[in-house]
Amino acid sequence: MRTIRIFFTCAAILSGAVASLACTSLIATPGATEKGSSMITYAADSHVLYGALYSQPAADHKPGGMRQIIDWDSHRHLGEIPEVSHTYATVGNMNEHGLSIAESTWGGRHELAGTGIVDYGSLIYIALQRAKTAREAIDVMTSLVRDYGYASEGESFSIADPNEAWIMEMIGKGKADKGAVWVARRVPDGYISGHANHSRIHKFPLNDPETLYSPDVISFARQQGYFDGKDKDFDFSRAYAITDAGATRGCDARVWSYFRRFAPSSKMDRYTPWIMEGKGEPFPLWVKPDKKLSANDLKWMMRDHFEGTLLDMTKDIGAGPFDVPYRWRPMGFTVDSVEYTHERAIATQQTGFSFVADLNRNRHDAMKGILWFGVDDANTCVYVPVFSSNTSVPRSLDERTADLLTLSWDSLFWVNNYVANQAYNRYSQMIPDIRKVQSELEGTYENFAVQAEDLVAGMDMDSARAYLNGITNAAAENTTARYKKLGDFLFVKYMDGNIKPETDGVFERTPEGTPVQPKFGGYNQRYFESIVRDNGPRLRVNNPEY
Repeated sequence: MRTIRIFFTCAAILSGAVASLACTSLIATPGATEKGSSMITYAADSHVLYGALYSQPAADHKPGGMRQIIDWDSHRHLGEIPEVSHTYATVGNMNEHGLSIAESTWGGRHELAGTGIVDYGSLIYIALQRAKTAREAIDVMTSLVRDYGYASEGESFSIADPNEAWIMEMIGKGKADKGAVWVARRVPDGYISGHANHSRIHKFPLNDPETLYSPDVISFARQQGYFDGKDKDFDFSRAYAITDAGATRGCDARVWSYFRRFAPSSKMDRYTPWIMEGKGEPFPLWVKPDKKLSANDLKWMMRDHFEGTLLDMTKDIGAGPFDVPYRWRPMGFTVDSVEYTHERAIATQQTGFSFVADLNRNRHDAMKGILWFGVDDANTCVYVPVFSSNTSVPRSLDERTADLLTLSWDSLFWVNNYVANQAYNRYSQMIPDIRKVQSELEGTYENFAVQAEDLVAGMDMDSARAYLNGITNAAAENTTARYKKLGDFLFVKYMDGNIKPETDGVFERTPEGTPVQPKFGGYNQRYFESIVRDNGPRLRVNNPEY
């Protein structure tokens, strides 16, 4: 079996008022999507994560075999558990049956850090190997922490299959017990939900088949002194999470932006006090969108920088002379003893990989799940289609091709960084060139996926799998080649602060063959005004009088 390297590295480390390492997962149910798909997204954000696609083949195991549990974050050996007789094939965060799981960590009360042997990353991957449906996955995950104990802190999980989507939240019991308390809620069909490093489940019904919870989720909170009201008033998030500025503005704001974009009729602006100051009523766990979403909608939501909201990252002076929607870490800063923060958006430069999982029961078994997979910053990546039956990984997405400290032009992660890191310096000027190539490639791959539905309809599983493996491989390798070419193009076009005239990627020359005089892009007006405010008298032009 191939060794799976760490890829769940999104512990929410709060510094001041923001999460410096954090993940985002958005959810859309079949009734909320154009083609009746369940969809979940994920951005694996970490400053030390190399973005690659991991796979594990299906396997049969002999009686008495044991599975070793290795902590996903630290590589520390935690223990072992009995292996099951058969494990399903996985590719990325999806298995062969179209089950997909994503996560975001919220930490919660630090004294409740788990003392068992199954960490959150192992929970996810073991569930993908042992479950066919979301409900089975919940049973696998909760049974594991009951029997062997939980080894992590507060965690939210998105769990979806082609028929439904759930959100589950879990936290350990610290030294009191090796297990965990948890609650899981099925997102109503026709609704969207999400989580981003803060516990999103507040009050929940106690007698609802669409809500599952550990038997002691309330009694344990009472024992610990976290809650003393009536059972019907129990609030999971209030009891077990830490609600501060990092939780609301640094985390919940990302889900709020998602709801605000696709459910404007829900009047999400009324929850601005919650986002900005943690005051008033928390916004809902789910809302009904005003239109049905596509996988493309969710791809672009993963590229969000709060555009069109009061937190729009392109609107303050921190965006600089080129409207850059990024802020380098650390996010918090102090001026005259007053604490401030930059925003933490869904799209961020330190992403290792991200995906949109599109799970649909009406497609061929070989493609019930399509994992639209991208590496590096979701804003500049190209999402390539990875199918639930895939058994091979393209070289450009293989973990063995490179790593975070070894640049390789054969690695899509490194090539995307080549493009993205140039754009971070002159964003407003370069992003149109990136969008042109990005949109063209994604449009092509979306067409490939649509055509594949018809082409594989009459194929047996082996033939369909081979065909779909070919699509993924071609898309990944083509993207790597095109983005290397795009990076070279950007370097030449914008060299030395100039903008060389070009048409369809061909730079203009004079009739004699020499380069045409470049344009001077300059800076935006806001930047000039800030310079004047800072040191206008020295820079002011004073013509001599004669």
